[in-house]
Formats: sequence, C-alpha cells, structure tokens
Amino acid sequence: MRTIEEYMKLPYRIELIPDSDEGGFVATFPDLPGCLSSGETVEEAYKNAEDAKHEWLLAAIEEGISIPEPDSIEDYSGQFKLRLPRSLHRQLALQSKREGVSMNQYCVFLLSQNNTART
Repeated sequence: MRTIEEYMKLPYRIELIPDSDEGGFVATFPDLPGCLSSGETVEEAYKNAEDAKHEWLLAAIEEGISIPEPDSIEDYSGQFKLRLPRSLHRQLALQSKREGVSMNQYCVFLLSQNNTART
C-alpha cells in the first residue's frame, strides 16, 4: 500500500463547479467517492479540496479501505463497437459520402459536435 504522501502526488482529477444555491464553488474528486469540499472562491475551494483529499485518503488508509487509482487517458483505447439500426447506418453512410469523408470521421465529427454543445 502507498503512503499518504504518495497518494497525494497522484494526479486525481478535481472538478470545480459553481454552487448556484449557496454561492461559491463545490470541489469534488470523481475518483474518490464522497470526497468533496467547497469555498467562496475557486482558489479557496481548491485549497479546501486538497485538505479534504488528504483527510479522505488518510481515513481510507487507516481503515484499510481500497483506494482507487486516478483515471488515466491510458485506460481508453479510443475505440468502441457500436450497434445501430440499419436505417441510421444508411443515413450516416450517405451523409458521410456527401461530405467526402469516411463514415468513421463523420461519426467522430457528430459526436464531437454534440459533446461540445453539452459542455
């Protein structure tokens, strides 16, 4: 098992979200369930989150709870298999042909466009 110092150096992703109800910001670590904090400013929320992460990790070590490793881009191959109705397959194939790109490139474009619109 790693030491608290080793865990603190791992690149755990932090999410800082504006708190529309209370004001300020809420900070969470998606890879560490239940580890969250808040602050009036982004800087304060980040500092408080680092303190909360330290205490969360320390408690997990003391209790012998398994601590997940941080999510990494290396965990994803960039490929997945997708099943879709034949009619949609046909529409995508025709549209990609009209655009002069492969269906794979066209689908990546559509997914990227939709993902950007949601974030």
